[in-house]
Amino acid sequence: MQTVTTKRLKEILRAFKGKEIIVVGDVMLDHFIKGDVSRISPEAPVPVVAVKKEFFVAGGAGNVAVNLAALGAKPTLVSVVGRDAGGELLKDFLRKQQVDISGVAEDYDRPTTQKVRVMAEQQQIVRFDRESKQTISHDVSAECMRNFNAALPHAKGVILSDYGKGMLSDKNIKALVAACRKRTIPVCVDPKIDNFKKYKNITCMTPNTKEAWEGSGLAPKSGEEAMENLGRKILKMLNADSILITRSADGMSLFEKGKQKPITVKATAREVFDVTGAGDTVISAFTLALACGAKLHEAAVLSNYAAGIVVGKSGTATVTPQEIEEVLP
Repeated sequence: MQTVTTKRLKEILRAFKGKEIIVVGDVMLDHFIKGDVSRISPEAPVPVVAVKKEFFVAGGAGNVAVNLAALGAKPTLVSVVGRDAGGELLKDFLRKQQVDISGVAEDYDRPTTQKVRVMAEQQQIVRFDRESKQTISHDVSAECMRNFNAALPHAKGVILSDYGKGMLSDKNIKALVAACRKRTIPVCVDPKIDNFKKYKNITCMTPNTKEAWEGSGLAPKSGEEAMENLGRKILKMLNADSILITRSADGMSLFEKGKQKPITVKATAREVFDVTGAGDTVISAFTLALACGAKLHEAAVLSNYAAGIVVGKSGTATVTPQEIEEVLP
C-alpha cells in the first residue's frame, strides 16, 4: 500500500474550494413521508401512518452534485426533468444547495423521476415511483449536450451518474468521454449495470462489489485472488485508467492500468449507521481530488475517509472538508 501523508491529504482538501465539476446523469426527487403507526386501517389490512414529517431531497445525479457542493466545489448539473411540480421542487432544492442548474433541461413528454417513501419508525412501509426509463428525445438530448459543452471549458472534472432513466444514451456516453479525453480532464463513472460495458476509455469507474460482479458477467467468488481477477478483467474490458471497487467493511480496491497489483484501502468507518448515498460521496470526493491534481491512490484514500464519515450519518448525507480533516490521523 502506498502511504499518503496527512499533510498531503490536507493540501488536496484545501484545493477543493471553487473547483468546477460537471455532473451528467439521471436526477430524481426523493420524497420522504415519516410518521408513527399505532393501528391497522378498518378499510384494508394495512398500517395507518400518522404523518409527522415530510421533506424532499435530490437523488441520483442530484445527490452527487449536492455532495460536491458540500465539499466546496462548484458543481454544474446537466440532466433533464419534467415540466411539473416535482421538477420545480427539485430545482429549488438544488439551487438552495449551491448547485448550478443552468444545464438542466425540461421535457414536456416525461415526468420528473420521483421516489416517494412512506416510513414508520425508521421502517419503510411502501415506496412508489413516478418515472420514465425511455431514452430522452433527440431534441432534449441535443439541448443537454449543448449545456455540457457550454460548461466544459471551465470544468476540472466530469462525473457520469447513471441510474438507467434514459439520460445517458450510447451516443451521449461516447461524446461525453471523448470531450473529456480531448481536454485531458478526469471523467469518472458511477455505472448502471445495463450500461456497464459502454463506458470505455474513462478515467475511473466506482462500482461496489455487487455491481462489479454483475457488470463483469462473472459469477461472484470470495477471496482476494478472485477480487484481483475481477478488477483486472473490468480494467481491460473498459480500457479504463482505473477501477475503484468499494467493498463495504473491506474498504476499497484500486486497480490501475499498467500495475499488476491493486492498492487496498482499509475502511475507516467507526460506526455504520446508513450506507444510503455512500457511493455518491465516494465518486464526488474521488473526482474532485483528481481535479485538484491528486494521484489515483491519493484520491482513493481521501474518498475512503469521506465515505467513512457519511455512513455514520442517517439518511442520504454529505460531508465537508472540515469533517474529513478532523478524522485524518
